[in-house]
Amino acid sequence: MSASGGVVRRSLLDDLATSMLTLIAERKLAPGDQFEAVRSLAERFKVAVPTVREALRRLEATGAVELRHGSGVYVGPNVGRLVLANPLALEPSPDRLVELLQARALIEPPVAALAAKTRAEAPLEQMAKDLDAAAELIASGDHTQLAEVNMDFHRSLALASGNATLAEVVESVTVVNAREQLEILHIHGDRQADLDEHRAIYDAIRSGDPDLAELLTREHLDGVLAVINQRLQHP
Repeated sequence: MSASGGVVRRSLLDDLATSMLTLIAERKLAPGDQFEAVRSLAERFKVAVPTVREALRRLEATGAVELRHGSGVYVGPNVGRLVLANPLALEPSPDRLVELLQARALIEPPVAALAAKTRAEAPLEQMAKDLDAAAELIASGDHTQLAEVNMDFHRSLALASGNATLAEVVESVTVVNAREQLEILHIHGDRQADLDEHRAIYDAIRSGDPDLAELLTREHLDGVLAVINQRLQHP
């Protein structure tokens, strides 16, 4: 296929994928709902079945749909998202990891302030559960699971802001460096201090103190970043 032919095909697939998302929205389908069959979609959009499958695979890569063998096409968990982490991102280098932490240190403190103003109830309840789970994992020494719980705490914090787009931005940045969180725990060292800082942030948000929530979140992330920088410079 020529270069121009490749561009045309990509454009066709992009347009087809967008049309499918529009159809999902028009039908008010939610994650987990069954979508239209592949052959029916091919007839609707007047394209070949393999083209529909290719467009659906693109959507599946973003989590917008799920293709279940022998069952059909279903709406995926990310169908309504505006911001997505790159599912094919390479493992971040040490310098890239520092950049990700710097980004979080700039983004998350004002999000914590907004969370203290909004205090969406369900995410606050999840933050409390994450804190309890983290305490149990520290006691048991399960540090692999602890990294996941810590990331869930930060995602729940963002959701407590009530701003879905900001929550997606925070989640995307944390997902990108989720594989590095265990290493951060090893480098940072003091898991109990990390938990205590999370508790303080939660208390400030729950009590509706945006200035304190922002300050504590900034100090928490700046502290992690300082330790990481020091350990990378002096391994």
